[in-house]
Amino acid sequence: MTQKFTRGIAAVFVVLIAGPLAFSTAPRPQPNIGVNGYFATDKAQRGRILQAAMVIDIPSGYHINSNRPLESFLIATQLKIEAPNGTRVGPVVYPRASLKSFKFSKTRLSVYEGRAVLRFNVTVPANYSGGSLDLKAHLRLQSCNDEVCFPPKTHEVNLAIDVVGANDRVTRVNGWVFGRR
Repeated sequence: MTQKFTRGIAAVFVVLIAGPLAFSTAPRPQPNIGVNGYFATDKAQRGRILQAAMVIDIPSGYHINSNRPLESFLIATQLKIEAPNGTRVGPVVYPRASLKSFKFSKTRLSVYEGRAVLRFNVTVPANYSGGSLDLKAHLRLQSCNDEVCFPPKTHEVNLAIDVVGANDRVTRVNGWVFGRR
């Protein structure tokens, strides 16, 4: 009887210790956020303005903080563009954020969900001597789900486009990002 009793207590001990571990749900992993850069034309013209955009694809069930989060402890989405000398990059235009409620906050938060398109203009100098324009984008964001926010992450994206003369023909592309004109 002592041996059965000891085995019974050991079995109860294992269930009490391992049981919660076996039945608890694993936290959802950090999302795979898609970040891609696009230009509005197939080539850049010297001395002209070129439209550009960063498209952020956020999986369902996740969000990222907007560029102006309402809580000081949240990390804002920020896009910084490095360009060759003489090339001017205009201010980034961020999309309108949604105000949403989540389990981890008592107040609504300013977030992006689904797809967010950040737009900016690039002016190629009239005397630009290179055959292509290479931009380096640094997109810092913090992703969250309904229960937790993940550590901030910086996505590095290289954008390159051929450069042609001011009077050379260019073709509009990526109409799904920039609209068709």
